Amino acid sequence: MRVLAAATLAALLVATGTQAQDRPPRDPKATRRADLVELVTLDPTITLDIRYAQTDNFMGKVVYPEARAFLQRPAAAALLAAHKELARHGYGLLIHDGYRPWTITKLFWDMSAGTPMQEFVADPKSGSKHNRGCAVDLTLYDLANGQAVQMPGDYDEATKRSYPDYRGGKPEERGKRDLLRAVMERHGFTVEPNEWWHFNYKDWPSYPILDISFQEASKR
Repeated sequence: MRVLAAATLAALLVATGTQAQDRPPRDPKATRRADLVELVTLDPTITLDIRYAQTDNFMGKVVYPEARAFLQRPAAAALLAAHKELARHGYGLLIHDGYRPWTITKLFWDMSAGTPMQEFVADPKSGSKHNRGCAVDLTLYDLANGQAVQMPGDYDEATKRSYPDYRGGKPEERGKRDLLRAVMERHGFTVEPNEWWHFNYKDWPSYPILDISFQEASKR
């Protein structure tokens, strides 16, 4: 597996029109100080499957140098509460993504131009809730066997199966998807309208759009 090196990433950004001097947008209403927490430090049964640190993603290449996931502290605490509630149903949370540097969001936007996938990518002009550390991509895994559960559609699938109100698929798949949504909503998250796996924390407007590395996030 080859990680996208800094020089390679820079070349891609230039090739797609993303210049090195570009900066994330400033939001004057975002007055809270960033306080990112690494999710695996909260509970060892919160597990990771960070697709952007692998090649199993819509880009087909590694874009994260490390398989790590962070959220702002209140969002992380709420996620932990949801994880504990789901354990009573025999499930745990499997995390695909959390905080995402703005530069990566811009890369995704530029590289998905002209494809169905762009519907599922945030416009870097306004930034992403992932960039604020207040969005998390996740699914359920079975505590009994450690396996991810089957949902009506796959993570990052650019079809109608990704919509949280999609009525196709098997009833048991929709039931697990709807359980995940119900529990997350009880703990202050809302589902993205076209992504069953993407949940936004209620206080996201209060946090700035960030473009720091995972290494920098872990030192804050």
